[in-house]
Amino acid sequence: MISCGLIGAKLGHSYSPQIHRLFGDYPYVLYELREEEVGPFLKNNGEWTALNVTIPYKKTVLPFMDEVSETVARTGSVNTVVKRPDGTLFGDNTDVYGFLDTVRRSGIDVAGRKTLVLGSGGASVAVREALRVLGAETVVISRSGADNYTNLYRHADAEIIVNTTPLGMFPNNGEAAVSIRDFPLVKGVFDLIYNPAKTELLLECEAAGIPSFNGLHMLVAQAKRSSELFTGRTIPDAEIDRVRDAVAAGMRNIVLIGMPGCGKSTVAAKVGKLTGRTVVDTDAEIVKRTGRTPADIIRNDGEEAFRRVESDILRELGKQSGLVISAGGGVVTREENYKYIRQNSFTVRIKRPLELLPVKGRPLSQGRPLGELAAEREPLYRRFADAEVENVTTPGEAAENVVRIAGLC
Repeated sequence: MISCGLIGAKLGHSYSPQIHRLFGDYPYVLYELREEEVGPFLKNNGEWTALNVTIPYKKTVLPFMDEVSETVARTGSVNTVVKRPDGTLFGDNTDVYGFLDTVRRSGIDVAGRKTLVLGSGGASVAVREALRVLGAETVVISRSGADNYTNLYRHADAEIIVNTTPLGMFPNNGEAAVSIRDFPLVKGVFDLIYNPAKTELLLECEAAGIPSFNGLHMLVAQAKRSSELFTGRTIPDAEIDRVRDAVAAGMRNIVLIGMPGCGKSTVAAKVGKLTGRTVVDTDAEIVKRTGRTPADIIRNDGEEAFRRVESDILRELGKQSGLVISAGGGVVTREENYKYIRQNSFTVRIKRPLELLPVKGRPLSQGRPLGELAAEREPLYRRFADAEVENVTTPGEAAENVVRIAGLC
């Protein structure tokens, strides 16, 4: 029986075990190693038959390989190791396959186009090899050297951008190596980060209408190729989509938005029971952190003070994964909340007829005609939401529809 795993320095947030469980029935163990432990582990450990390698050891393992693929010979980087029956080690780099598949599936033709590759580490090497195969004209941007972040203006004519740096990755959400506004000719952007699903760079692209793609497809595609090397069996390409979609659905938060009194909190609680997810209500979080109710803050300090507290909470919650979040009815009125919510969530608007919405204890709903408030927020709800669910029969039925639409059943 084969026994596989992943070696790296820090592996606490790795999705590889989950991905490999979806590809095949074999053990997949995480091995956190210090650099001096890598060589002895490869040569003397008898527990594994095949491994993936992640940062910072993709070059470290190379001297311990008995044979390498042509891809490794060109890149000098190994992310897959197979132990042969005679004990010799074969090294390959399936990251190249993963990025090739990502670009091909994107529908973006990179051949002959000026492509900026942000970063010069191990992931950058694999990306550059894939771009070479595809015929792109690549320029590497690093912190030092002739092409760096201080002279990006020289490359304003770039048409493709690939981010291989960790800038913007959880928990440092909101950061970006570049701004898309500095590249007026850009036709497509690839960001190898997959947590959050939409980095600051990708959110900029979304706002500008530029095709953009995160790194989850690459991660899953390279794992599919690794699994084939591990097991010796061919896996249909369609399995990449199945596994990617399953992992994406599990990583995303489910955020419920909608008018005050539409039943978000009740529906969220039932979604939590159906999925086993942790449920967070932003109004309840405000009470927990301030010791005051939203109504009290609004009456005594004003709506703006309340919105600031609410946004601070959303900024923290939006970074996390796998939550069910019931958001306040007015979260859509602050522009910064759009990024906090959209970066890592599937957002569902809960709808209920106005005549069924209670107003007691809701100062904003009482302060002006409800129809006027609803009309003002209507375009904002539509902008924020990925889907809409009616809550007119029972909250349980609404919850089941949320789970179905979010791809969790």
